Amino acid sequence: MMIVELIDGDDFRAQLTTLGIDIPENANPDTCAQIAAEAHRKQEIPELPALAGKLMDQKDILLPSVRHAIERFLPLG
Repeated sequence: MMIVELIDGDDFRAQLTTLGIDIPENANPDTCAQIAAEAHRKQEIPELPALAGKLMDQKDILLPSVRHAIERFLPLG
């Protein structure tokens, strides 16, 4: 049996913080995406669209809450 690690809100937040985006620890996926989008508007974060695109390409392991947040708020690369 193969165990697959799903991309959840904590993983999403962690990946955004590696880009230098300051996100509170208890933030849900929508809040994470909104904060990231606002940070991107203030000062372009070139890696953000690529990260969003990479995550969306992993639909089979991306939790719906994260997918919906990316679709609503983030630019795709």
